[in-house]
Amino acid sequence: MLSAYPRLPDHADAGPIHPSAIWIDLFNADADEIGAVEAMLGVRIPSREALSEIEVSSRLRTEQGVLYLSTPMMSQSESEEPYLSPVGFVLAPTALITIRFDRFKSFATAAEAIQALGKPCDALGAFTLLVEAVIDRQADLLERCGAELTGISHSVFSIRDLQSSKAVRTNVGHRRLLASLGRLGDRLSELRAVLLGLGRIAPFVLEIKRKGEQPLDEYDSRLQAAKQDIQSLIDYETHLTDKVQFLLDAVLGLINIQQNDIFKVLTIASVVGIPPTLVASIYGMNFANMPELHWNFGYPFGLAVILVSTLAPIAWFKWRGWF
Repeated sequence: MLSAYPRLPDHADAGPIHPSAIWIDLFNADADEIGAVEAMLGVRIPSREALSEIEVSSRLRTEQGVLYLSTPMMSQSESEEPYLSPVGFVLAPTALITIRFDRFKSFATAAEAIQALGKPCDALGAFTLLVEAVIDRQADLLERCGAELTGISHSVFSIRDLQSSKAVRTNVGHRRLLASLGRLGDRLSELRAVLLGLGRIAPFVLEIKRKGEQPLDEYDSRLQAAKQDIQSLIDYETHLTDKVQFLLDAVLGLINIQQNDIFKVLTIASVVGIPPTLVASIYGMNFANMPELHWNFGYPFGLAVILVSTLAPIAWFKWRGWF
């Protein structure tokens, strides 16, 4: 699908691409649409395979005054299973061309902003607006991850949960926390990939435009601000990633403590059961010359010895503070 911005209703008969369009968005475009854009602007539209390259030289290059940029972006960020999708930017002198294969909320936001502008906007202005919209979207996603991490942190260190004696219920809660932290870790990793890609694009555009001695005017300061915003978001993502690792270690530590408590109970129970078992086995041998065999109080005596041998280790463990 091919979309051109700003949309001019009074030029509906000018075809899909009006000469005054400053942003052409190719969303899963077919060969005819790609060919029309290439023929009109004299540029080359990279394929999905080319946009998926991870080398910096493949993501940032210039050919005959046209900038070819690419970066991954997070698709389906609202779902439980987001994924990275390649996005391409072709910044020509007269128009910005974007190539994408998934829907992104930031693109719709940028399109509305360009459509609402009261003054004409050029290709670099459209690119700047789009970069700012993408940065705002990544900031929103990071804020959401931060809020979710705060909730998980409260759950991990909840006094009520730490004092819970329901081992099964606690284990289920720990599994859910580990799953949530794993999903958050994956999401933050994908957000970092997006931010690193954007962090290379903005300085590259600034450097190329300055070398070409092209006037940047307000876009210079806006792209500089975008560069600083990207760096601050990368720092915040690093903080969240460290917090995820901290909470993972905390949850695993709580699981280890719980397992140690279980093993301690089993160890105490086994130790406490050894003396009465020994006494019962001795008096269960039924030798003919066993003196206690014919005592009138032999049976109560045996029970008393078993009881004392049971309570003595328990009292000892309690005095030592082992439980």
